[in-house]
Amino acid sequence: MSEGTETPAAPTAAEHSASADALGNFEHTLDALEALVEQLESGDLSLEAALGAFEQGIALTRQCQKVLSVAEQRVRVLLEEDGALRTEPLSPSDAP
Repeated sequence: MSEGTETPAAPTAAEHSASADALGNFEHTLDALEALVEQLESGDLSLEAALGAFEQGIALTRQCQKVLSVAEQRVRVLLEEDGALRTEPLSPSDAP
């Protein structure tokens, strides 16, 4: 197998459990981020409070991005066939 086509290893049971926990926390983190956005959009926060909320929002966004990255890797492993990634376009009924 050439260097650029290595197949990612399947997640171990511990990694699967950890990623399941992360996915569960994703919803909680996203809810907290949405609440912060609402606070910021309300315009009722002082400058100092708004900056603190913004910093917290950046941290929450990064947490969400990490969880989404792990989920994307898991999907890639699941879709991989014979060492090649199989991608399928979304059908119109799959679109949000």
